[in-house]
Amino acid sequence: MTDLKKRSLLKVAALSAVAAAALVGCGKKEEPAPAPVAAPAAAPAPKPEPLKIAFAYVGPVGDGGWTFAHDNGRKAIEKEFGDKVVTSFVEKVPESADAERVIRDMAAQGNTLIFGTTFGYMEPMLKVAADNPNVKFEHATGYKTAPNMRTYDSRTYEGAYMAGVIAGKMTKSNTLGVVASIPIPEVVRNINSFTMGAQSVNPKIKTKVVWVNEWFNPPKETEAATSLINGGADVLFQNTDSSAVLQTAEKMNKRAFGWDSDMTAYGPKAHLGSAIINWGPYYVKATREALEGKWTGGTGVWWGVKEGAIDMVSVAADVPDDIKKRVDEIKAGLKDGSFAIWKGPITDNTGKELLAKDVVADDKFLGGLKTYVKGVEGKVPGN
Repeated sequence: MTDLKKRSLLKVAALSAVAAAALVGCGKKEEPAPAPVAAPAAAPAPKPEPLKIAFAYVGPVGDGGWTFAHDNGRKAIEKEFGDKVVTSFVEKVPESADAERVIRDMAAQGNTLIFGTTFGYMEPMLKVAADNPNVKFEHATGYKTAPNMRTYDSRTYEGAYMAGVIAGKMTKSNTLGVVASIPIPEVVRNINSFTMGAQSVNPKIKTKVVWVNEWFNPPKETEAATSLINGGADVLFQNTDSSAVLQTAEKMNKRAFGWDSDMTAYGPKAHLGSAIINWGPYYVKATREALEGKWTGGTGVWWGVKEGAIDMVSVAADVPDDIKKRVDEIKAGLKDGSFAIWKGPITDNTGKELLAKDVVADDKFLGGLKTYVKGVEGKVPGN
């Protein structure tokens, strides 16, 4: 083979290689640049666990009075805070060793705010509070506290006084009757305030009292109310928890009041008005403090008309307008501080001076009442 032919063949081979390379280059598909990897989304913050709140009730929720009013307060918490809280209750918890067992169990179940709603829970709650320093305890109507336990109460004597004003006008016999529960200062104060309210419009008033020594016992309350009516009382008042007194008055064609809750429906003909307690504002306040970390123990509050905790409602149509106006004036005076129920001169029913002229009782005095005022018959049991 000549050199010329060799060169031609080499040239053709070279050109073929270039062409093949070009064809391969033209046929190659360029891969797109990889998409940037997105940063993982931040996990949502875990939802806070709801505050667990428990209530110990001395009576049944359906008592129509004291416990019914507390349960309305519990429902006010649920309405205000929604899924931020979980509430529960145990009803008919006696004021005995059972109270300590129930309250201790509430703490063991993870409740960190516990309300005990009657005076007799005071000592059991103190014991449980000492063993559960991380739980907040609230005791109704008591006077002992601890670093993680405080007290709350309502000025029920204000409602009792307004009921008395109505009773003093509506009685025909000038004899009033009171069905009383436990002889503690709270109840004595209410009996006295009811009597003083009646005497403010009718100085001839006298008041008879029958003690049943229980907060909730409808048969006993019925028996006591019947005894008072048979003894000449034509208007009845109570410091017990059921509607039995009003129902008895209805059956015996006398007049009476609702207590703690609006009891109109239990005796519409007998009903003169209801002295009610609204626990909602305080329960909402206490719960908000617990949720916000602002709750403090070792203190106590005593709320009344001024704070929206006490009112006289559903006053009967046949109560004279001047008495209705007087009740409204008392409410206004209690709200702005211009009216004081316990202002001297006031004497007990033996003639002994309790408050000198123009002296206004302080809360210490009111919290220690153990005797009846003028016009109330008999003696306070155990005094």
